[in-house]
Amino acid sequence: MKVVILAGGLGTRISEESQLKPKPMVELGGMPILWHIMKIYSSHGFRDFVICAGYKQHVIKKYFSDYFLHTSDVTFDFTEGENKMIVHNNNSEPWKVTVVDTGLNTMTGGRVKRVKQYIGSEPFMLTYGDGVADINISELLKFHKNHGKMVTMSAYNAGQRFGVLDIDKDGKILDFREKTQGDGNLINIGFMVCESGFVDFIEGDQTVLEKQPLEKMASLGELMAYKHNGYWQCMDTLREKNVLEDLWARGEAPWKVWKD
Repeated sequence: MKVVILAGGLGTRISEESQLKPKPMVELGGMPILWHIMKIYSSHGFRDFVICAGYKQHVIKKYFSDYFLHTSDVTFDFTEGENKMIVHNNNSEPWKVTVVDTGLNTMTGGRVKRVKQYIGSEPFMLTYGDGVADINISELLKFHKNHGKMVTMSAYNAGQRFGVLDIDKDGKILDFREKTQGDGNLINIGFMVCESGFVDFIEGDQTVLEKQPLEKMASLGELMAYKHNGYWQCMDTLREKNVLEDLWARGEAPWKVWKD
């Protein structure tokens, strides 16, 4: 199953870091947060990624083009008139990574629409390129398969900063909307599972994923919530980046669910 990661936004709220690179390439512990997200998925056996790039998309392409060398011990031999490169130990993950330029100003839904040809006709996973969690991806997929609806999104209680979900006792999302004063409901944190037909509900480049497509799914009774009660944190601001960096430096990163 492919994992689609939205990685094309401008990252204006963390401009101290994103002036030179896209937000998903901002580093935690020397590795991009995008890498951390991919490690979460690959720890559950999902290693086929489609990256929806946009702003400074060349930085993401360059990172993965050099990834094999960056994770290897290499000897460069210029003796005896030969230019040889000998790769010794390699620690790169067994990933397949497709990086797609989905446009500079394309909205989140439009980015998903633009990678339709790389998704194919199978269900796919979808998440944002700026949030980490200790979520059980395998249990998420099991939940999605059991209810048989079009889309599952992961829900989390994180206060009042984000769009909120109205969920019934069975996990069906009755309403998906932007927050209002006094809201303390569960929020959408990404980590979604989608049937391939969901892409057909996205009109074009200017479609915001969190608006018409997901609102339509909720109105049709085709949007379910997987409630995540563990750790989740997005990296919208420099303060949040520093919080994540500190956890990683202390060896206490809850989202590090993989073994070294």
